[in-house]
Amino acid sequence: MRPLADLMRPNKLEDFVGQKHILSENKPLYNLMKNKSICNSIFYGPPGTGKTTLANIMANYVDKKFYRLNATTASIKDIQEITSSINSLLNYNGVVLYIDELQHFTKKQQQALLEFIEDGRVVLIASTTENPYFVIHKAILSRCNIFQFKPLNKEEIILGLKKAINKLIDKDINIKYTDEALEYIGEICQGDYRKAYNILELAVNSHCGFNIEITLDYIESLEQSNIRADATGDEYYNILSAFQKSIRGSDADAAVHYLARLIKSGDMTSITRRLSVMAAEDIGLAYPNALTIVNSGIELALKVGFPEAQIILSEITIYLATLPKSNSAYIAIKNAMKDLENINFGDVPDHLKDSHYYGAKNLGIGGYKYPHDFNNHYVSQEYLPKELKDKIYYKAQHNKYEENLKKYWENIKSR
Repeated sequence: MRPLADLMRPNKLEDFVGQKHILSENKPLYNLMKNKSICNSIFYGPPGTGKTTLANIMANYVDKKFYRLNATTASIKDIQEITSSINSLLNYNGVVLYIDELQHFTKKQQQALLEFIEDGRVVLIASTTENPYFVIHKAILSRCNIFQFKPLNKEEIILGLKKAINKLIDKDINIKYTDEALEYIGEICQGDYRKAYNILELAVNSHCGFNIEITLDYIESLEQSNIRADATGDEYYNILSAFQKSIRGSDADAAVHYLARLIKSGDMTSITRRLSVMAAEDIGLAYPNALTIVNSGIELALKVGFPEAQIILSEITIYLATLPKSNSAYIAIKNAMKDLENINFGDVPDHLKDSHYYGAKNLGIGGYKYPHDFNNHYVSQEYLPKELKDKIYYKAQHNKYEENLKKYWENIKSR
């Protein structure tokens, strides 16, 4: 049996499921297709939302030859071979060139596309799972309309599954299903239409003979490794972002929720890296020991691996979420780095330069006061370049640890 997703791929707009925000009546894309027109477009959204299917339908509406390439394997030569056929009688009406995962083209490859789309004979429809403003060349963006595809809701997925089942019934396959089974598939696929088809196909193909019954119990018994979250695309990074912001906002419950979604992806590296950064960026000097404790926890999590590591990661997450917060270290280095780009920061003061060589004094280098030779291990002297004299990068924030540091600091300087 052909893959169900291919077998059931709609070829008419009326059969397309989802994306009502761009395909409802009087929406720009809907009107274009009804007028048998088409434009250079970028389809942006998560997998399984109908990007490729809609590109096929659009090509059918304008009676153009449809070519599909995947940017992970295609080259500019592949594009040139397609465009060379444009002037043939068969392709007199032009072509629609659909490039899947355009973000995998290099900047040079993306620039080479321009010559093929500027004269209008090639209509480019590209898809990406990542934010196009970050990964697609500006010259292409300026020539394309961007349409964002959203995950399907449960009702839309169920509708699509029923259409697929009815198509199988039309092919004399005896198939029965319960509403609970389809609702369960609609739930676990989290808006991914293709995953729903894959689960349905697995259910159909795993039955012997033509008497197929799709029940909730049967669907639950299937191997569900294909339901794991992908550690790619915008949604994954949105979850990472929500994870850090929940910890920063001291919401342990939300942080654990997003941690669970990240754990489902199996990508421990991204989780542990983000936890390490948060210990410095968001907890910082409010509780410096967090760095050591988090690092120890991460080492243990990596040692034991999943699934037990999830307990350790949960403990670290809750620990960070409930600690006092300070971003003084983050702000200090951020402002210092900014000054390197924007101002003349001058030379290292002579008394701080390396003087451990013959002739240093002849160059005016020396005069450093060794703090340990003075009371309280402190002596007043300039450390910043003269161009940055009195510049302040570190500002103590209002937490117990930094307030104690500030008192000590001010005390020794006042003596």
